[in-house]
Amino acid sequence: MSTALPERDGHTAVVTLDRREGPYGEVVLRQRGRDYEIIANGCFLMDTADGRSERLLIQAALDELDRTGGAEGPSVLIGGLGVGFSLAYAAAEPRWGRIAVVERETAIIEWHRGGPLGAFSGGALEDARVEVLHTDLLEYLAAADGERYDALCLDIDNGPDWTVTESNDGLYGADGLAVLWHRLREGGVLAVWSAQPSPAFEEALRAAGFSDVVTHEIPVSRGVPDVVHLARRAG
Repeated sequence: MSTALPERDGHTAVVTLDRREGPYGEVVLRQRGRDYEIIANGCFLMDTADGRSERLLIQAALDELDRTGGAEGPSVLIGGLGVGFSLAYAAAEPRWGRIAVVERETAIIEWHRGGPLGAFSGGALEDARVEVLHTDLLEYLAAADGERYDALCLDIDNGPDWTVTESNDGLYGADGLAVLWHRLREGGVLAVWSAQPSPAFEEALRAAGFSDVVTHEIPVSRGVPDVVHLARRAG
């Protein structure tokens, strides 16, 4: 990693720690005071300032499985490693069985394995239940012989209505939702993080055959709330 001279953003120095060009564009790791930020193709994706919504993504899925008497030791697929909040939260919960996390960006995985983001994934990558799948989520989900999960917890891009990478749009459309439905076991739960509420996505979930569609809002310091969309594969 290389350290650049700090930029000034208000009264906080912003330091670029790493900048890489990959198959999906540029990805950057920056430090702003005590917090770290991931920037993709010039657009802010996430930071370490507040992980409440990323943790709710996992907790809401587990609560929904518990509510209807789900399988013991349920499996979960986390879409996107990000800054590690969701993975760390899942690994801290002994009720989860298999925990798979899909991350396509080599840089992000390396920032966790040997870089500053390892403090936020909290050693979860060493948990025996955890497997990191270094691949594109859409490609992984589309595999004909793909594994089914009790829960799919997706934190991809900025959510259904605002994607930085154009190919991620397909995840939230009818074809993508059909793939997600088939990758869930019967009674399985889909949880989707979004940077803003999306009534249109709620309707898309119902149209794709999901039931029990609800949206949890998490207030943030400025702007519209983060949300977690929750839905179930009924049969």
